[in-house]
Amino acid sequence: MTESQKDVDPIRAGRFRVRTPEHPAETDAVDLVIPASQAFGTGQHATTAGCLLMLERMKRAGANPRNLVDVGTGTGLLAFAARHLWPRALVTASDIDPVCELVVEENARLNGVPLGGRRGEVLMTTADGMQDSLLKARAPYDLLIANILARPLIAMAPDFARAVASGGSVLLAGLLTTQEAAVRRAYRLRGFRLARRMQRGDWSILWLRRR
Repeated sequence: MTESQKDVDPIRAGRFRVRTPEHPAETDAVDLVIPASQAFGTGQHATTAGCLLMLERMKRAGANPRNLVDVGTGTGLLAFAARHLWPRALVTASDIDPVCELVVEENARLNGVPLGGRRGEVLMTTADGMQDSLLKARAPYDLLIANILARPLIAMAPDFARAVASGGSVLLAGLLTTQEAAVRRAYRLRGFRLARRMQRGDWSILWLRRR
């Protein structure tokens, strides 16, 4: 382990606490254990922590998705958090990088998350966008999470709209506040309206509902 990996402090985001295996658990938090070498998904990034907070706010607001997908899952962190909040949901996680399948498998083991396609499990797949046969077969989704970047969020708006059920939600992150208007416009044209927004530093986190 490098010195920089040792220096990754736990991140608290609402009930969630993202930590590396080197840090002890805390009884007053939902621990999500992610190795420090997986830098982007450790919760250090403002958008990841913001997504965790927004998921918790969605839960408090009464959201109860029965079928959800985390697109661009990376470490699996947000899929694991969503599974904790909605333990009876179908949870799918996808990423364009095939290495992420092994990463998510290892992180699922660290967190005691069962893998599979049944309710309460996380189904991981490698997919380049929403045209993947498995993602299409599992649709429509009540909640679609995408913590990626503004450009792909805009480009994928039509596919996301087709994949999300009427009345369903998208949680979008990875966009700068200066890019928020363009992202919201792309989704407004597809029938989404803003339910809630959050800003963490220079980053926006958006909860949009489909009419």
